[in-house]
Amino acid sequence: MPDTMPTDWTLAATAPRAAIEAALIAHEEAEDWDADIILAGFEAAPDQPETWRLTAYLPRRPTAADRAAIAALFAGAPPRLAAAPIATTDWVTASQAGLEPIRAGRFVVHTPEYTPTDAARTRLPTDMRAFCIPASRAFGTGHHETTAGCLAMLSHMRRQGLLFRNVADIGTGTGLLAFAALHLWPRALATAADIDPACATVLAENAARNHIPLGGGAGELTMVIADGMAHPLLAARGPYDLLIANILAGPLITLAPDFARALLPGGSLLLAGLLTTQEAEVRRACRRAGLRIAARAAHGDWSVLWLRKRASATNTHATHPTTLPEWARAW
Repeated sequence: MPDTMPTDWTLAATAPRAAIEAALIAHEEAEDWDADIILAGFEAAPDQPETWRLTAYLPRRPTAADRAAIAALFAGAPPRLAAAPIATTDWVTASQAGLEPIRAGRFVVHTPEYTPTDAARTRLPTDMRAFCIPASRAFGTGHHETTAGCLAMLSHMRRQGLLFRNVADIGTGTGLLAFAALHLWPRALATAADIDPACATVLAENAARNHIPLGGGAGELTMVIADGMAHPLLAARGPYDLLIANILAGPLITLAPDFARALLPGGSLLLAGLLTTQEAEVRRACRRAGLRIAARAAHGDWSVLWLRKRASATNTHATHPTTLPEWARAW
């Protein structure tokens, strides 16, 4: 009896974000990976940012060897892999569905699959900067509302005339927001930090891909592995006039006092990773730390907050106060 089932299949698993991210990185580093198996990993649901789904697309019914290869990407016990038939299609393209280039503020973010021919068709304005971030490392590709919202808010800050000389991106992931800040303020000192050691390699590769200089000088980016602000280099390079933290509501609340201490009077704090339902609690924590809202935006179910630290009347160290618009000098 002939097999009338579709010829394409998926193998899917749900696991904590860290486990899926590590599996995706292991896949990219596997030299003998079967090119017919395409992987993608994303959040399982918008309100569950720490639960991810890994999907493998295959042009055949999964074999025991296919299952073993995917399971081997996980450092510990692998999650259960569920197989399902699907309609025949081009899964290199389908795995990028929903990951078309996005525009946010003065930026366009795309995957390596977005070819120069595609870019020529798009005809980007000359004042926009494109960044290439691989989709399989989806944390911080710009396709999530929080990252896109941060790109838009950073662009808004620049339009308001703010100039920053010392920037830190906490929870940097792929490095995208740090890259964007360096584009907007190209002479700034820039520091990126993340609790996940794998991000050091991810950021270095993305920096090379996007021609972002690494180093400790003006216009260069330094990467450290840190839990929040807890790193000697973060302390030594402070205080900052711009801190960016696109993480989760819980850590944002816990870290609010640390952020406030690390900011210059009048400095800016850009927060994301919080649901709109969590915004009030995050803002209360920031108020208690001496931070006040300057602007907010909602992107889907997610909020993006720009806060500022009150400036003391005797402070003389704020970055270029004469360049700020009149409304900003009052802080």
